[in-house]
Amino acid sequence: MADFEGDRSNLQQEGVRRLTSSLGAIMALAESVPEEDSDWIPDQGQWCLREIVGHLIDGDREIFRMRLELLFSGSLEEWPSMDPEEWVSERKYRERTLRELLRLFQDERQRSLAWLASLDEPDWFLERDLLDGPLKAGDLLLSWCTHDTLHLDQISRWCVAKARQDHDHFGDDFAY
Repeated sequence: MADFEGDRSNLQQEGVRRLTSSLGAIMALAESVPEEDSDWIPDQGQWCLREIVGHLIDGDREIFRMRLELLFSGSLEEWPSMDPEEWVSERKYRERTLRELLRLFQDERQRSLAWLASLDEPDWFLERDLLDGPLKAGDLLLSWCTHDTLHLDQISRWCVAKARQDHDHFGDDFAY
């Protein structure tokens, strides 16, 4: 958690910086993939690239930003349930184009970044009691940044697996 040490305003700036950086990295990797390859599934139970990007859209729209908004608003209403795995299949992300999903992700992320940047001295220690224990606003922001990093790794592994499948007569052991 070293990236998030310091005063509260730095937490906000650091979160915006990290979410901006991960947006750029995700877009750079995903935009290099041909549309016809983006629905390829590396292994049973894994997601294709389109589904990963769809999940990232859901993360911005319905998981992290929404929960931070509810927390900061002081709303006592119960947080909406979430089932990210189910959403991916229900929303048929695999049937949509990668370009459309990337545009939606970029638009959603820009909304998230503008909203985060607009917060006026948010209390990152504000918390909500959940079944698993208290969750602070700062925990949500750190989790959001970590979520991006984990899915950036997933996209990287997807790209490696796709290259191995496309060029199975060659190996990449020299890279390790």
